[in-house]
Amino acid sequence: MEGELAAMGQYIGAGLACFGIAGAGVGVGNVAGNFLSGALRNPAAAGENTAFFFIGIAFAEALGIFAFLVALLLMFAV
Repeated sequence: MEGELAAMGQYIGAGLACFGIAGAGVGVGNVAGNFLSGALRNPAAAGENTAFFFIGIAFAEALGIFAFLVALLLMFAV
């Protein structure tokens, strides 16, 4: 009985950790949308801001990868 309860807690925790993955998707969409909006308003400055665009995407995606790793640790760690 206790083993089943612990397994259920692991799966619930892993499911809750997946909200971080959804948040990363929202973050990447927000970064890309704001960059595109700024690039369309001022195309001359788009080249200067491309590096910041990729850095923003990398930070947002890194949080999703960390959430995925936490979910895997919760599911498969003993």
